[in-house]
Amino acid sequence: MTTQMVELFAGIGGFRLAGEALGIETIWANDIDQKAAQIYQQQFKGGTFVQGDIKKCLHQIPNHQLLTAGFPCQPFSSAGKKKGFHDPRGTLFEVVVQILQTHSPSFFVLENVKRLLSMDNGQHFATILNSLSSLDYLIEWRLLNAKHFCLPQHRERVIIIGSKNSVPKSFLATSPDFCTLSDNQLTQIAGHHRWINITKHDQKFPNWGLSYHHQMIGFQLTHFYDAQNSVLLTDIVQKQVDSRFDLTQETQARLKNSQRVNKYYNGVEILYNQKGGARMGYTLFGINGVAPTLTSSTSRHYERYRIGNQYRRLTPVEYARIQGFPDNHCERLPIYDQYALYGNAVPPPMVKWVIPRLINDLSVDFHRLNNQMELF
Repeated sequence: MTTQMVELFAGIGGFRLAGEALGIETIWANDIDQKAAQIYQQQFKGGTFVQGDIKKCLHQIPNHQLLTAGFPCQPFSSAGKKKGFHDPRGTLFEVVVQILQTHSPSFFVLENVKRLLSMDNGQHFATILNSLSSLDYLIEWRLLNAKHFCLPQHRERVIIIGSKNSVPKSFLATSPDFCTLSDNQLTQIAGHHRWINITKHDQKFPNWGLSYHHQMIGFQLTHFYDAQNSVLLTDIVQKQVDSRFDLTQETQARLKNSQRVNKYYNGVEILYNQKGGARMGYTLFGINGVAPTLTSSTSRHYERYRIGNQYRRLTPVEYARIQGFPDNHCERLPIYDQYALYGNAVPPPMVKWVIPRLINDLSVDFHRLNNQMELF
């Protein structure tokens, strides 16, 4: 039977694009943004799309097997704080929890920014884990990077998944990813009774972990062995670009007084720091590495590249390629609207890797992994 999906905070349909490639049917989707809704409805047919406040259309959501959401990162209230947690009431995350409680889908996949793991010394993420792990799901999170999925971008995102399991499993890692963990650490993972209560975690969260019934365990994984072939900006930039994307004469003049850097940071090629500061906004990038994280900011001041003999900004087509969308996905909108929508999207290739591992149970069973380790 075809898996049916609901896509919350859908944007321009990153989850749906991945789902369609996997044969998954999106039966209902929602976003409040008018321009995102316009693109979504132009690009995808079938299913129901509702533009508006998700809190006002919860009653319209049908039953489904897979819930996806790139939910907004809102601060939780510290009012009425209990046992070290913040109060998620009134946030859009609470809506996600409410839908999971009502419909109890077999799986869910959530996406958010890297800082979610460290906000408020970990208390923000602890609140999220505590809420989700109370719903009878095995929760797993991992920090993934778009550059590991054939995309030329350093874009770290926290992926949080849930499945109706009680046995400790990992869907977001393969067995080799755990090779740096000790036997004792693997034994800890395999038994819930060795996990700690979420309330006792009072620091930044590691980049991988599991949670179940208010208990959790997590470790810092140093490798991602399922990484796909690297793609660089030089592989995707357009060869012929008109002058409207060129840097201003003022900016180009300032480049003459720039400090040469010629280094790579997180795979991003940095050619020069412009005179006036060392912030990213004063940086000139090259195309022999990957792009820094694209954002939804309407300002492009931080985005300056030397591409051949041109000093210019990236084009919307290049934005689409960097994020893993078709070239023309947002072409009917003004250029700066396209930048914002692409910068806010979940990269389809990233979640295209996640979803089948979850619904097809391509997992690491820690009881079995422990037994295998004992043979060596």
